[in-house]
Amino acid sequence: MATTKKLVEEARRIHNTTPVVTAALGRLLTAGAIMGATLKNETDLLTINIKGDGEVGGIVVTADNKARVKGYPHNSYVGIPLKANGKLDVSTALGHGELRVIKDIGLKEAVTGTIPLVSGEIAEDLTYYFAKSEQTPSSVALGVLVDRDFSVKQAGGFIIQLMPNAEEELITHLEALLPDLPSVTTMLENSLSPEDIVYKLFPTQKINIHNKIEPTFYCNCSREKMTKALIALGKKELQTIKKEDQKATLNCQFCNEEQTYREEDLEKIIKDL
Repeated sequence: MATTKKLVEEARRIHNTTPVVTAALGRLLTAGAIMGATLKNETDLLTINIKGDGEVGGIVVTADNKARVKGYPHNSYVGIPLKANGKLDVSTALGHGELRVIKDIGLKEAVTGTIPLVSGEIAEDLTYYFAKSEQTPSSVALGVLVDRDFSVKQAGGFIIQLMPNAEEELITHLEALLPDLPSVTTMLENSLSPEDIVYKLFPTQKINIHNKIEPTFYCNCSREKMTKALIALGKKELQTIKKEDQKATLNCQFCNEEQTYREEDLEKIIKDL
């Protein structure tokens, strides 16, 4: 369970997203934070990539085991009508497409699972992903409440997964409870903490909170990494850029930070090559 208002608001500010994109990006960032926190090692990385034929185009989110996440939408400026119930229409904004989860956990190759988008609501798509790709019965709830000034009023979510030895009584309890459970944002608006929501989900169970992590929007880009990207272009391409533009500006898609390389910077890189 996570409450992610701060990190989703930071993402909204960075990417200047319209409300429906804020909701879509915020849901995936929340899922990334929760799923990332389950990774075992500090060097493990999780990437969730949605590609759709809707106006958003797609969303990319990465996370580590400290619930540090970053993400960006392909298109930040999408304006579509609300649903009949007054909710933001994330499903239409994403459209039809696929969801891919990539886990880089130190193996020779990354572990990848891909599913078609079943609804575009993200929580339902991830529920299907866990069942199809990881064979784990799960319930995923994600929510982002956008305020009138377009800032993030509430954001959070939970993922419940059944262990192989789950008792039938517990399964029956969840099947009866979940359909009538208030939305995550409604519970957060009613001042419930993440712990409160966990206790609400399992009122008769003995709950042990093993650890608490502060989810944050974190980008590890740097000038050094961007310099490596320039080097990858090769000497000939860099000479062309230096001659025609006299500078190069690189932009990080995740955090929108820019690094500018002046003519003398390019000359030094070319000499090093």
